[in-house]
Amino acid sequence: MTPFEREVADRLAQARSDDAVREAGRAFMEATIPPQYSYNFFWAGRPIIQYPQDMAALQEIVWATRPDLIIETGIAHGGSLILSASLLAMLDYCDAADAGEMLDPGRPRRRVLGIDIDIRPHNRAAIEGHPLAGRIEMIEGSAISGDVVAQVHERAKGAGRVMVCLDSNHTHDHVLAELNAYADLVTPGCYCIVFDTVVEDLPAAMAGDRPWGPGDNPKSAVHAWLPDHPDFEIDHDMDAKLLISVAPHGYLRRKG
Repeated sequence: MTPFEREVADRLAQARSDDAVREAGRAFMEATIPPQYSYNFFWAGRPIIQYPQDMAALQEIVWATRPDLIIETGIAHGGSLILSASLLAMLDYCDAADAGEMLDPGRPRRRVLGIDIDIRPHNRAAIEGHPLAGRIEMIEGSAISGDVVAQVHERAKGAGRVMVCLDSNHTHDHVLAELNAYADLVTPGCYCIVFDTVVEDLPAAMAGDRPWGPGDNPKSAVHAWLPDHPDFEIDHDMDAKLLISVAPHGYLRRKG
């Protein structure tokens, strides 16, 4: 660990118990979700619907863990797929440079697999027309249906290092089913990121007419699932670092 990395670790240790800073982050989240702050951002031209802090966290995790395959449930406009594809392209470029080789854009080694129950035609067309489309594959269907789960597991065979991001239906039962379906694909040392765990920490009224809310959401699913899966742990340092995030307790690292 470098001196600067040690300084960061010390700051994060202090941040865990800094109630004032944590409250400021919570207040920011509560104030910015109703006006749809996260809908204002794009990645490489596609709407991403994420907070910038979570985008930065994904970059740090991908660089550190170097996955060969990122599996994402929930596609929407495709910005998250494009973000993941761009990070994997960066890794491929760096690997080629280190080996003194030329990168062949037509034969990407690292890939992204996205699943969504409804891939709207205009979003599919935009994703398939993007310069990074060669790294992306999409499956339309429920992420927890047996057929889709089987397809994902088949595509993950021989992938090497695997990372999973869950960001589709946010009810407790659905997320729990996704964790049971896909977390075992995560390579030791890599992450399963469960988005929108923040729902548990927000006033119930903010859920509106959606079928999730406090007590029935991704965070409740994470805490129900973890006791039976001791090979995964919450990355509390990531929570302390971000402060502003839709995924508190959602950054799950597989030990090893």
